[in-house]
Parts: sequence; C-alpha cells; structure tokens
Amino acid sequence: MEQHCGLITGNKKPVPLKGISVTLSINDFVASVSATLNYENKEKVPLEAIFVFPMDEDSAVYSFEALVDGKKIVAELQEKMQAHSNYEDALSQGHQAYLLEEDDYTRDVFSCNVGNLQPGAKVAVTLRYVQELPLETDGALRYVLPAILNPRYQLSEQSAKSCLNIKTPIVPLEDLPYTLSMVATITSQHGIERVQSNCSLSPMQYLADDKTSAQVFLAEGHKFDRDVELLIYYNEVHSPSVAVEMGMQDMKPDSLMGAPSVMVSFYPDIPEVEPSKACGEFVFLMDCSGSMKCPMNNQNNSQRRIEAAKETLLLVLKSLPMGCYFNIYGFGSSYKKCFPESVKYTQETMEEAVKRVKDLEADLGGTEILRPLCDIYKAPSIPGHPLQLFVFTDGEVSDTFSVIKKVQSNSKKHRCFSFGIGEGASTSLIKSIARVSGGTAQFITGKDRMQTKALGSLKFALNSSVTDISLKWDLPDGLSANVLSPKQTVIFRGQRLIIYAQLTGTMPKVESSGEVCLKYTLQGKGLKNRVTFSLQPKANASFTIHRLAAKSLIQTKDLGSHETSKGEEKDVVNISIQSGVLSSFTAFIAINKELNQPVQGPLAHRVIPTPNLYNSLSTQGCRSRFHLPVLGASNALHRLRGLNDRASHVPLMASECLGGMIRSYSSAKKTTFPISRDKLSDVSQGFEESVVLQLISLQKANGSWELGENLTKILGTNLEDIKAANPAKDGDPSVWATVLAVLWLHGNGKDLKCEWELLERKAVAWLHDHAGSSISMLVQAGNNLLKLPVTPAVFGF
Repeated sequence: MEQHCGLITGNKKPVPLKGISVTLSINDFVASVSATLNYENKEKVPLEAIFVFPMDEDSAVYSFEALVDGKKIVAELQEKMQAHSNYEDALSQGHQAYLLEEDDYTRDVFSCNVGNLQPGAKVAVTLRYVQELPLETDGALRYVLPAILNPRYQLSEQSAKSCLNIKTPIVPLEDLPYTLSMVATITSQHGIERVQSNCSLSPMQYLADDKTSAQVFLAEGHKFDRDVELLIYYNEVHSPSVAVEMGMQDMKPDSLMGAPSVMVSFYPDIPEVEPSKACGEFVFLMDCSGSMKCPMNNQNNSQRRIEAAKETLLLVLKSLPMGCYFNIYGFGSSYKKCFPESVKYTQETMEEAVKRVKDLEADLGGTEILRPLCDIYKAPSIPGHPLQLFVFTDGEVSDTFSVIKKVQSNSKKHRCFSFGIGEGASTSLIKSIARVSGGTAQFITGKDRMQTKALGSLKFALNSSVTDISLKWDLPDGLSANVLSPKQTVIFRGQRLIIYAQLTGTMPKVESSGEVCLKYTLQGKGLKNRVTFSLQPKANASFTIHRLAAKSLIQTKDLGSHETSKGEEKDVVNISIQSGVLSSFTAFIAINKELNQPVQGPLAHRVIPTPNLYNSLSTQGCRSRFHLPVLGASNALHRLRGLNDRASHVPLMASECLGGMIRSYSSAKKTTFPISRDKLSDVSQGFEESVVLQLISLQKANGSWELGENLTKILGTNLEDIKAANPAKDGDPSVWATVLAVLWLHGNGKDLKCEWELLERKAVAWLHDHAGSSISMLVQAGNNLLKLPVTPAVFGF
C-alpha cells in the first residue's frame, strides 16, 4: 500500500531548492552569517517557491539579495503591508519578485518567497545576519544553524494565519532534494583552543601561528537532517572588553546608525557566597504534551524527553533548601498541579511530590502554557520568598508573544529560568521569557543533559542576588554615552553581560581612551568592574555592533502585530527601516523588472520539504493514537508522514510521529496529578538506569540518609558490616549513613557532580549540625569500608 509523505506538491514534481551554502565568520563572541539558497526550476511552468525556516531569535537580519543571470538585485526593507502589496503587484505584472519576512507570531521563524521562477531559471538568494553567541557553563561559545522547525500548537484563528501553517512536505532524508555546505572562519584575540560539533567537520586548520584564527568545514554532502551546532572554546573568555564601531558616513552624526556604537562585554567578578536565607518559592512548570514522549535526540536509545524531565525534577526536588516553598505544574492542552498552592518544603511534601513526579506522562495533548502561567501569577506572593519559575518545554507554542507579554507584565514579582528541550524548541519563547524576567535560558540538544543545565540554573536561583546595578562612563569632555540596552536588573555569578551604547557629541581628534565601570551590590557590599578602551572607532562594512544594538532595541518593543501598541509599533518600524534590521512589521522585497514576461494563469506553488528525521529510529512511545481538535486538524494531518489510505478515512485520528515534528493532542481535562497506587513502589522507566539516581532518591529533605537495606545494596555491602564499621556506635545511625552516601557519590559519581553538588552541600550542612567534630573520624572509617580515597576536605575539613 502506498504511503504518502505529507503534502506532495505538484503531483510529486521536484521542489526547486537545490542547495544551501553558509559562510560563517565568528569574531570573539559575535557571528556574522551569509546564507545562500540556490533555486532551479526544472518544471515547464513558472513557480513560486516558498521556504519556511527557523533562525535564532537573536539574529539581526540586515541584508537580502538575489542573483539572477549574473545580475544582483538588492532587496529594500519596507513596512510589511507595503512589501506584500509590492510583491503581489510585481508578480501580476510578470516581474520576478523575492520576499523575506519574519513571522507575525514569533521572532524565530522566517519565510522566503521566490516568485515567478521561470522554467529553466536558476536563482541564488542570499540573506545575511549577525548575532551574539551565548556562553555555555563550560566556557564554550555556542553557534547553532537551525534545521528543525517544529509545528507550533495553534490556539487562535489569528495565529492560524502564521507562516508556520504552510503545509510543509515531509520526506525521507534520502529524498531531500537539497544539501548544506558550510565554512566557518573563527578569529579571537584570546586564542582558539578547539571547535566541537554534533556534525562531521573537517579537521580544524589554524590560519595564524598564534592560533588566533582558524577554519573548519562541514563534511561534504551534509543533508541538513539536524541542527548544526558549533561549540567554540577560546583560551580565555572571561576578560572584559569594549569595541567601538564607526557610524555610517552618510547618516546624521547623532542618529542611531550615524553615531559611533559601543559594545561592552563584562564578566563580573562576583564572589561565591552562601545562599541567601530567604529561600524563595520555586514553581516548576513541566511540558507534558504529546511530543515529550519523543527522544531527546536522534541517536539510538536516546532517553525520552519526559523521562529526562522526570529525572531532572527529582534531582531538583532533592536539592531544594529546607524552609522554601514549592509546587509543580504539568501542562499541555490542560494543566494540573501537584498541590492546590505552593507548600512548605518538608519531608512529607517532598515525598508526595516525588511520587507524583514518577507518575508524570506526556499525555496532556498540545502546548498551552498561558493558562498555567496565569494561575501561577494570580496566587498571592509569599513574604520573604521571592518567586522563581522554572519552565521546561520543547517550545512548540504559536502565541509566543502573548506568553512573553504575560511574563513581562509579572517580571517585578519573579524570575523565570527557561529550558528548551530538543531541536526545534522556539528560541523566541525560551530566550524572551528569561530575558524579560531577569532569568536565564538554556537549550538541551544533542547529548546535553537536562539535569546538568537545570541544576546549574537552580544554583543561580539560590545564590544571593546582585542589586543596585549601574554603569558609570568616564569620557573626554564633549562626549557622552547613551545606553541602548534595557536596564539590567540581575547578574548571576559566571554570567556574561553585554551592553550596547551610542556615543554622542564630539569625538576626540587625537588618540584617547575612555573607561566604563560596572557597579553593583552583593550582600550589602559594593563591587566594581572597570574596563578601559580606545576611542578610535573601527570601520566595519557590516556595521555589526550598530545592527546588534538595533536588534536589542527592537526586541524590547516588538511583541508581534497583536501584542504591540501602536506607539511601539511605530518605533519598531522606524528603528527597523533606519538600521536595515528585519522586524515583525517590516519585510525585505526585491523585484527584477527586466524579466517582464506576463504570467499565463496562476503561478504553481512549490513548498520546500523538510526531512523526516526519525524514520529509522525506535520512537520509544512516540507513536500513539490521539485525537486532533477540529481547529487546524487538516493542517496537522498534512504534516504527518506515514498516513496510509486506510488512515485517511478517519479524518480526526492519526499516528504521532516525526519525533517532535508533530504535536499529540488529548481532550482530557485533569486538574490534579493522578497517583496510580499500584505504581508508587515502582521506579518509572529511566529512573532505574542510574545507580546515582537511586541513591539520590533515598535522600531525605533535610539532606540526610537513613541506614537501611536499600542504601546498603547501593553501597555494595551489607547492613551488618556497615553497623560494625561505624566508629560512633552510640551515635545517630543517619549520621553514619549520610557520611557513607556522600563518600560513595564522590567515589562513583564524579562525572555527574554538577548534578548532585547542591544536595551534597545540603547533606554536609546537616552533618555539621548533627555530627560536628566526629565527622573526620567517620570519613576515615567510611573510606576504609568502601575502599575509597575521598579527602575530608569535601566535608569542610
């Protein structure tokens, strides 16, 4: 029986995208990207080719051009409605036209229309953009060229008009008609140590003896079946720096693009301090939609997203400090919560939460995050316990700007730490809700561990807050700095801070310098970071700093066509047109009037296909039966692969597939976590794979362990021998058990230390309160029993 691969355009006729070529230039922590899409029409009729693709939401797209028969046609940035009108007019008059726009409902999805592509014609369209590269916790700078565009769950008729709803064909990887080539040139004054990737690369070649310049190529024939991720390691990334860029000569000297722009990069030297006594209210918002059943990556035996999430929640629950408040929400088409309201963290509430977490499943349908957010925000604040919100989602939400606006409007009462799970998670959603609330954003892709990144963010949340953040500029007379970046409200230890500013006034005629000082307060102590810089602006043909500054300004004002006020919309359009940086309200339009061949009848539409990424994998439960809501049902059905003729007779039923490329839906409306009593003693799939996790599961809320059979099995001995080896036979057995558990973690779980570091800290604090001076003796006896060489220093001695 024939199987259909989603929407087959033009009766299976070829789609005209032939190849994608990317030139990447990374200078320190800024990437400049030129991406060329090569089209060829092998059909006998004129075509309009449409390619919908993802891009990091921090990307400042500033150039779009077409090369037709050796002639370059440079696009103009126009107000979006006008650009659409001009595009349609051009096609109706027989001209070739090209349109590039950002989606109205999210900042990380773009569409490229190539109109009136004549039979036999070859066209290359090139877009250029710049972006900051985020800093990973291990010091790597991360660049991602996204390949995966997950369908976003539709909530309204308005968002149903999004370009995300273009019926993209899904084809097997071997049938994908285009390939990707990429060359990356990296320069840094700090020296390049190494470059890693999730894709095959050529060996890195150094272009300079001092290793300040290097080049790598993507392996030939790459099919673009996954996000291309580069991790760039420099010898030193924590040095503060300032770059000054010359403005455009033909612009007004005091305008956004005419005045010199400054990019300040700080790595504040924030000392590590004891966590604040005001513990906080910790609310964990966990995606339980259908696509969370799918694997974390496209490797065989990859852990399912929901299992990684459950394991992460267990680790986080064990790491919370005594006396805090917490709650857990699961959300999808509906939402449910662990407790009616946040509860105090005790042994009893922790045990109840752990039981319910083990029963979590990816069974709540689509991704509606706004309703649980509203429920969280309407709850009264708990005095002395500021709200810390942790959001875990694969990010397939359509009404992205509505969610961002809701988080932003509540930013004064909480911080949001967001986690994008799997390739294709919306960078617009994940990054923006963290940015507007003063939190941090993390992406878990490839072989990344969600547990590691979540525990790292929890450390941020538990640390004492930096307050009274300000900048002071010391510049020559007649020169001043106008900061363009939004005011920073919080800085975390180990976090990079980038600030954009504009220099106005008279620039010095002779070589001179300026200074900028970052001031902040930590636990009542004033701290400063200073950096001195040259006031000789450097020329840059791409005006990278100016455009990144403009993008930063646009991000603070642009919340899409339905969430942005008219005044802010006008500002966004002005900034966008002036800087040449694309926004929700503008579009690039290029017209080739030399063709001038009237179109006979309507243009044939050809939508560029995307690969079926999980065709060869065991989807580990990713195939399930589900109901599709009437709204958007036909669109979702067209996106499915593997729908046979028999399935087509059941219009509202389909198989979930594509490993996250399609959403699972459910009509179930549950309001509280169900507990299957017959499962309470069991450990869910994924939990039993890790002995470290089994040991952590036994830890009590106060940080201690009980001496019992379950612990002794993990330690690899028996209860009698453990009791006999205890040098403090009259003491509390839990003290001895806790010492042994901590020793075992150091001896057997070193690779995962970043994940149990917080709960170990809690255990050591409990030991100091209950064992005191006897700890050293207990550590020595424990090392002898377990045959370990752990130093007493881990216990604070």
